[in-house]
Amino acid sequence: MAGLMGRTMIVIKSKYSKLLNRAENPTETLDYSYEQMLEQLQNMKRGVADVVTAKKRIELQQQKLEQNVVTLETQAKQAVAANRDDLATQAIQRKVVAQQQLQEMDTQVKQLEDQQQKLIDSEQALQTKIESFRTQKEVLKAQYSAAEAQVKVGEAATGIGRGMQDTGLAIQRAKDKTEEMQARASAIDELTSTGALDDLSAGDQDQLTKELSQISASSQVNDELAKLKAEVGSGGDAPKEIPAASEDAPAQDAPQP
Repeated sequence: MAGLMGRTMIVIKSKYSKLLNRAENPTETLDYSYEQMLEQLQNMKRGVADVVTAKKRIELQQQKLEQNVVTLETQAKQAVAANRDDLATQAIQRKVVAQQQLQEMDTQVKQLEDQQQKLIDSEQALQTKIESFRTQKEVLKAQYSAAEAQVKVGEAATGIGRGMQDTGLAIQRAKDKTEEMQARASAIDELTSTGALDDLSAGDQDQLTKELSQISASSQVNDELAKLKAEVGSGGDAPKEIPAASEDAPAQDAPQP
């Protein structure tokens, strides 16, 4: 089970790495790295400023303590002159404590100065690195842009680019549809010329004409019949039957030539 999970994680990481490689834009990555370095430089400068501020604060405290030491020493002398050894002792004790604090502050200032110098050296080194990286970054960006433009030109010239592939497919589909339409037009012309394909609109017209002719003929027959009935009815005599032809009736002689 552990082996399967390990293999799964490897596959996932490899797929994720490929996706990142596809999505990564070198120019954007270089610019981002440059911005990160500038941010580090600004943080380092702020660190130097903070150290200097702390050192100055201690130095101001030292000045106050030094003035206090002078004051305590004067008070101790005055107490001795006044035969007040107890007061002189207190002033001397305070003076000693102040002098010890001054020594500790001297150590702190020395440490801060060392830290400040290290930060300044690191800042200068980082500044030099940033300048070098900026120059290299611009060169790499120019090289990448040139290579990218060359690839696009090559893809356009050879038709292997995605855009050119889509255009090529569209042109091929248009050609296929045009050839299909031309073939259908040729087939229709051939069938029409051979009479194998009748004009549907003409066929509808012939059928309509035929039906109208039949209606007209039927109306004419009815009119003729009504006319005959009227003529026969106006005559007084009953209509004679048309004699049927007799088989014994002598045939008429054929006309002499």
